Amino acid sequence: MKVTVLVRPKTGIRDPQGEAIGRSLVGLGYAVAAVHAGKIFDLEVDTEDAAEAARIGREAAERVLTNDLIEEFEVVVG
Repeated sequence: MKVTVLVRPKTGIRDPQGEAIGRSLVGLGYAVAAVHAGKIFDLEVDTEDAAEAARIGREAAERVLTNDLIEEFEVVVG
């Protein structure tokens, strides 16, 4: 089953990559107020149970995929 983990900087944490992308977009004429850069992890987990897939995704995010001091995450199953 496919599990996607979306990782973003926590609110209030400086995001230099997002800031640079935002400046570039504004420089190209796009009306962008803010950009937040993140990461996407697509996992193929060996289960057909959606709850178990979500649990695995959350655990992987908490233990390996994120830095809980500066990042937050969302797990999407399916």
